[in-house]
Amino acid sequence: MPYYIYRVKPFAQLEKLSEFETFPDASAHAKGLRAQQAADAPGKIKIMFADNELQAEDLLCQVRTPGPRGDD
Repeated sequence: MPYYIYRVKPFAQLEKLSEFETFPDASAHAKGLRAQQAADAPGKIKIMFADNELQAEDLLCQVRTPGPRGDD
């Protein structure tokens, strides 16, 4: 399964930036994109592991519940 890199903008606007077969390559590319992204640029750079683009976009649009809080 490939790794997809997306720019996720407000209101679930997804922009596919690239696709990689291995995580180290995808991670290095995503870190480079994050480093050159302007501070005022909208959206976050996200990596998604999925069978295909449709599944990756579906996973990115799902609302995730936060995990349990630790002992502070």
